[in-house]
Amino acid sequence: MAFTDIWSICPTPAEGSVIRGDSWRVTVLTDRLLRLEYEPDGRFCDSATQLAINRRFELPEFTVRRDNGWLTVETDALRLRYDGHPFSPEGLNVTLKGQFAVYASVWHYGDAGRNLKGTARTLDEADGAIPLEDGLMAWEGYAALDDSDSMRMDESGNLLPAEPHGTDLYLFAYGHDFKAALRDFYHLAGPAPALPRYALGNWWSRFYPYTKDSYQALMERFEKEGVPLSVAVLDMNWHVTDIDPKYGPGWTGYTWNRDMFPDPARLLAWLHDRGLRVTLNDHPADGVRACDDLYPAMAKAMGVDPESGAPMPFDAGSPEYLRAFGDVVLDAFEKQGVDFWWIDWQQKGGSSVPGIDPLFMLNHTRYLYSARNGGTGLTFSRYGGPGSHRYPVGFSGDTFITWDSLAFQPYFTATAANIGYGWWSHDIGGHMHGTRDEELSTRWLQFGVLSPIMRLHACRSEFLGKEPWSYAEPYCGIMKRWLRLRHRLLPWLYTKNVAGSRDGAPIVTPVYYDWPDGYDPYSAQRDEYVLGGELLVAPITAPADDTGLASAKVWLPEGPWVDFFTGRRYPGGQSLRVYRGLADVPVFVRPGTILPLDGGEKLENGGALPKALLFRAFAGASGACDVIEDGEDGRGRCVTRCAMEAGEGLTVTIAPPKGDAALIPEGRSYSVELVGVERRLPDEASCAFDSAYDPDTRTLRLALSAPAGEGAILRWNRVPACPAPDRPARLQAALQPLRMAFDDKDRVMRIAANCDTAAHRIAAWRCADLPDSVLGLLIELELVE
Repeated sequence: MAFTDIWSICPTPAEGSVIRGDSWRVTVLTDRLLRLEYEPDGRFCDSATQLAINRRFELPEFTVRRDNGWLTVETDALRLRYDGHPFSPEGLNVTLKGQFAVYASVWHYGDAGRNLKGTARTLDEADGAIPLEDGLMAWEGYAALDDSDSMRMDESGNLLPAEPHGTDLYLFAYGHDFKAALRDFYHLAGPAPALPRYALGNWWSRFYPYTKDSYQALMERFEKEGVPLSVAVLDMNWHVTDIDPKYGPGWTGYTWNRDMFPDPARLLAWLHDRGLRVTLNDHPADGVRACDDLYPAMAKAMGVDPESGAPMPFDAGSPEYLRAFGDVVLDAFEKQGVDFWWIDWQQKGGSSVPGIDPLFMLNHTRYLYSARNGGTGLTFSRYGGPGSHRYPVGFSGDTFITWDSLAFQPYFTATAANIGYGWWSHDIGGHMHGTRDEELSTRWLQFGVLSPIMRLHACRSEFLGKEPWSYAEPYCGIMKRWLRLRHRLLPWLYTKNVAGSRDGAPIVTPVYYDWPDGYDPYSAQRDEYVLGGELLVAPITAPADDTGLASAKVWLPEGPWVDFFTGRRYPGGQSLRVYRGLADVPVFVRPGTILPLDGGEKLENGGALPKALLFRAFAGASGACDVIEDGEDGRGRCVTRCAMEAGEGLTVTIAPPKGDAALIPEGRSYSVELVGVERRLPDEASCAFDSAYDPDTRTLRLALSAPAGEGAILRWNRVPACPAPDRPARLQAALQPLRMAFDDKDRVMRIAANCDTAAHRIAAWRCADLPDSVLGLLIELELVE
């Protein structure tokens, strides 16, 4: 599959969109997106670049006026003023209209404003926050993206060297319409492709000298523990690293270490039989050398005498090297069973041609190789700058094992959406240094489950294993439950993955995308984010206090919210601190949300379509969801829709699947969970069902007997009410695990029994000299239903 089979290359903008002088051009791409070029010699870049591949937008309405040497271009959203000279703050400005028609929302050439940032190339050796590159959005409503030094791209999608030239900017002037800015960025730079389903499950990764026997035993232990995996990562110890110094260092290598893995193809087949996909780590800088098994074939392909022993270092500027490497090396490993590659490029240099970025070229060519047969491509590499979103997944690097590292990653992950980069994969649990901290490991794993890619990773220290059973209880049990949750979420995650690629919506976004006017991006809540457009997540990124309570500060937008796990209802329009024990994380949804989950009793390895589909629906409003299911490598598609209509009554409808129904596993069953209702069964049902009720979460579960091809309908003549919580029982349950004096717990309960109103109870608790976290928990419990 060629680049043009995946993305459209159309570098020429719509006719009539370009205003030109001898040494400058202004292109009105949309009413809020401008291309601004200054070339002293008038030789403008008309080709595609590594960033901009499709400048053909629908022509917007705009006016052009020239007065006293000044150019004025005006659209419905902005006004540009330019003096025709080399770009300068005094001679080039753009004013935003509407709500942004204020002094602070005039962009002058060179202004960055309070940019909301994008991402960074790596978190290598990071111990907490690091500086980020600028993104497409700023709080003032404008941001300029510089394309002056980008590589060029020909009409077939081949990258060409960057050529020295003047200034080439794209000015995004979208105000706080962040989603529109991102959609138009994806139009300009190409959409982010969907991932294969298996990439959304649990990955196991470790820099460790495994053998064939120890690795198989590890995978069998995961199965025994009931913890599903989807990707097996073999770090660099898969290949021979102890080589003759005359060949250079052993970081690069393409020869299996047969002392450790005597029959690689057999091992990979064994892993495939267990539903796992396999990726190998590759440090490609030193290329193919005479110590590699594939050296003779590679030398022949490159026209090098195999007897010479001459090295063939990696060369991003050599199409011959890149082609030969794919035909010889990548093809040989693919035939053995390697599914995709983890490209670990860390070096400078790497190109014989000036103007070629080796990392970006690696990502570009390796992704295209992985998708060449028409399937869903995948590579795993470092961020190479704007445009890198076309080549998922991103490897964020080797972080320190500290709370500061964890605390930065939610913000880092969500903010990457501001440059269209939605698929970061972190070393969950951290890579190196630090000290043993079971709570930190648990909280990091929980964040990983609620992040784009869930990849456990560690270095080779014997004390750094991330296997859940290497931790004592309750940590082990909590970790296993959360790893199972990741695979339960696969139907929803895959649907959001496909829809996000289609609609220009990254899987994780900052909260201000949906609520730009009520959220302060510079507040302490910056690690809060939205997952899949529906889950408002506030990960716990700091240790618990002496009572055992941990907390997160959250901002809940206007309207009601429901805790995804407990079913408790929170009023919106406020910032508050919420408290959770070790097993839980604050995750909120709107009433009317329906999430499709894997409802099977046993969760299998890999990304197979579920035999049991569970629709978890949050009562209180109407809503709907689609379940998108594709065949192997994205071929074939089936869509199942579940809708909940709330009025005087309530109707839940699971529609018959549309599309390639043959994809649905034989004997698939449906279940519905209604969260936030009393125990009242449907008045009408199109099929028989079994029921169960959880009074703690006020959840009614209905296991349906309907054949998958027919769907099902459930009707209640009146909406099932949400029963009032048993506040004394809930309070006692919240206090039970806390490490605080029994006398204090009794005093809390007496106050609750003797005070009639929430205000009186809170006032009395404030006078009881309780720990701050306990008082915060009590206030939270009073706020929620």
